[in-house]
Amino acid sequence: MTATPGTPSTQPYPPPSTARARSGPTVLRDTLTLMGLPLLAALGVSAAFAGGGTRRWFGGRSESQRAEAQSAKDAAAAAFYELDSAQRDLRISIETITAVDDSPAARRAVADFDALGRRIDEVSQRYIQAVDAHDLDRDGLEAAAAARARTELTAARDELVAVKQELDRFGSSLGPLLGTAETRLARLAPAVERARQSLLAASNALDAVREKGLAADDLAARLAALSPELTRLNQGAGQHGVTPTLERAERVQREAGAIRAEAERLPEKAAEIDHRLVSLRTRAQALTTRAEQVDPVLSELRRRFVAACWQDLQQVPQQAAENVRQAERKLREAQTARDAQRWPDATSLLSTVRALLNTTDDAVSAAGERLRRLNAVQKDPQAEIERSRFAIRDAQRLAMTGRTTPDPRHARPLDDAVARLERAIGTLEGRHPDYWHFLTETDAVRQAAARVVSQIREERGTTH
Repeated sequence: MTATPGTPSTQPYPPPSTARARSGPTVLRDTLTLMGLPLLAALGVSAAFAGGGTRRWFGGRSESQRAEAQSAKDAAAAAFYELDSAQRDLRISIETITAVDDSPAARRAVADFDALGRRIDEVSQRYIQAVDAHDLDRDGLEAAAAARARTELTAARDELVAVKQELDRFGSSLGPLLGTAETRLARLAPAVERARQSLLAASNALDAVREKGLAADDLAARLAALSPELTRLNQGAGQHGVTPTLERAERVQREAGAIRAEAERLPEKAAEIDHRLVSLRTRAQALTTRAEQVDPVLSELRRRFVAACWQDLQQVPQQAAENVRQAERKLREAQTARDAQRWPDATSLLSTVRALLNTTDDAVSAAGERLRRLNAVQKDPQAEIERSRFAIRDAQRLAMTGRTTPDPRHARPLDDAVARLERAIGTLEGRHPDYWHFLTETDAVRQAAARVVSQIREERGTTH
């Protein structure tokens, strides 16, 4: 119906999703809504104006039916208002969920809400039609017309209440999704702030390092690369989405924290590199002296033992000298990298120097150790034989523990070890024994016995 000038309509209208382009009552409702007045309060004001002495009242059954119809209309209006408020509140919840969640469950919730919205539009339309169809303020309203109005308005109210109940049940089902979404939203502002603070701390750490004369150019470049990310964080989740913003904030915090940690450790790293430069330079000099002693060792080996005992050591002096020269060259390169504050290059070069010196140290030590072992076995080969026999007997005792006969898997390698030891002992006969071959064989015999022991213990440990 259309409101007459000076007589505001008392009928409520649906939310923006269901309202039609109307004059009069629609304009009034929208105006009151914009003013912040509750819809029911507005309805009361309109009713007060409508009763201001213009209605002519009739007694009897007609007025009783009119009152009942008016009561049904008020109840339908209240139900409509409650449904409207519930739908608005639930739309906020849906928007909260969709802002942070793109899971299948969230998409189903949106689809279900849209379906409920269409259902709400349908019952709201029938409510509006029922209100428009009956002018309860009309003079001479017949009892039958008032009864029809009451029936239709009551049916409209029942539909509105039923849909409201559906909406409430749907809202309750959103609890887990909404809780997760609200939790993520609650994390957003602190996460962004932590990212900003991490960037500030990284910048301050770089400033402190520069004050100590360290450039830290690589760290400064990494920090500068985070600048666009800070810009996106400042633009906010409204532009980039909640989930991407959360992920960006966590990534910025993590990377800025790493930059800060590296900057704070930089003075220590510089001091460590300086120390390693001095230490490795000293070690290279010491190895040069030690490498010079290999030639006398080789001379004694050649004089006293057969070629098989020393020929694999022939290249040690030459290789040691070359390794030391290469190490010294790398040390100079590492010093240059350190002076230029190219810390990764300096660290890598020092690792190369250390590997070269370790290799040289092992080779130089091997020559002296070879002579020592050969001297010992030449003087008393029986000691080496007894060590090997003891290892075999120890393995045999373990293999027989709890058994009357040994397991073939254990007995066979031990029998082979016994035979190998006897053959090695046989090589000592003659005028010029190959003591190095003998030592190599006895080492192999002891390793074979040790493997059997390890196998037995592993099996018994698994069984028990």
